[in-house]
Amino acid sequence: MANQGATMQDLGGQVALVTGGGKGLGRAYALALAQAGMAVAVTSRTEAELQETVQFIEQSGGRALAVPADVTDPNAVTHLVTMVERRLGPVDLLVNNAGLLRAIGTVAEVEEDAWWRELEVNVRGPFLCARAVLPGMIARRRGRIINLASAAGLAPIERGSAYCVSKAALIRFSETLALETRELGIAVFAIAPGTVRTPMNEYMLTSTVVRQRAPVIQQWFEQLYAEGRDTPIEQSVALVLFLASGQADALSGRFINVKDDVAELTRRVEEIRNKELYTLRLRQ
Repeated sequence: MANQGATMQDLGGQVALVTGGGKGLGRAYALALAQAGMAVAVTSRTEAELQETVQFIEQSGGRALAVPADVTDPNAVTHLVTMVERRLGPVDLLVNNAGLLRAIGTVAEVEEDAWWRELEVNVRGPFLCARAVLPGMIARRRGRIINLASAAGLAPIERGSAYCVSKAALIRFSETLALETRELGIAVFAIAPGTVRTPMNEYMLTSTVVRQRAPVIQQWFEQLYAEGRDTPIEQSVALVLFLASGQADALSGRFINVKDDVAELTRRVEEIRNKELYTLRLRQ
């Protein structure tokens, strides 16, 4: 992977909104975007974690705002975007990072409410947040949206149906949104950040529920970590910075893996478009 991080000159004066910004990947993205010059708003349901992220940013000389919200609640999302625009300015970059991986088990045994909640957080959340920032982006004819998808959206995982279905939907949503905004100066990406050592994945590694209901999944995490094949968080951060810089806007609508050389992909953009590469398609 040969992504290059954006510099402060690249992103200075812009505003980013990062969902799930209180910990894990969301916090890492928020810190990096702030260091690159952006004013950053973070949201999640846990205010204490958000305030800690803001404190880290401000200690480094950045500008940040914490707005607690449930991204599956339309009224909360409307309030969130209103507060961000009022305090920091129009949103130039939306990073839909908030995600859930808890509904583990076969379709016959998994709790229906847990299964549906995973779909709400992973699909409804990005939809609501995108819809809330789009009017401003369309009016300014400028904006970028990065949706945190997963390679799990490309293939089934036994006993992980909710996560796979939600991430496949998010990939297709990103592609559709890119089509709808292609003439409006807006770029949309779905990305796979790799398997990073985040609190979400820590749950998969240590949970007794996962061990009981999906031991193969837990064993996969154990082996991956033991062999050091997990993805360094810095790689995912570099990818987000590169996309935020605008250097890959020609790839709007594509599904990009953290292992991809995005600079090389931009040089192959005509081939990628003509052959419909890096999209979710049925092989026939």
